Amino acid sequence: MSEAKTSLKRTLIGKVVSDKRTKTVTVLVERRVKHELYGKIVAKSSKYQAHDEKGEFHLGDIIEIQESRPISKTKSWVATRLVEKAAEV
Repeated sequence: MSEAKTSLKRTLIGKVVSDKRTKTVTVLVERRVKHELYGKIVAKSSKYQAHDEKGEFHLGDIIEIQESRPISKTKSWVATRLVEKAAEV
């Protein structure tokens, strides 16, 4: 069997909401879920601290992050690729 090994690590796509710290970006990941009881679609969001070694991602960019080993107290994700560049204002 010569199949390509698929990664077991989770990947999420979100928007960079802070790039003030060195080698770290804060990523806001929004998801839409159906409320258990009422059935209404509700927007839920979570913020993740992701490691950005080269400092290539900036405020407003939409990026993909991948789960990794703990890098620090708050960082357990690594920024892997740019999905969409932030619009220039």
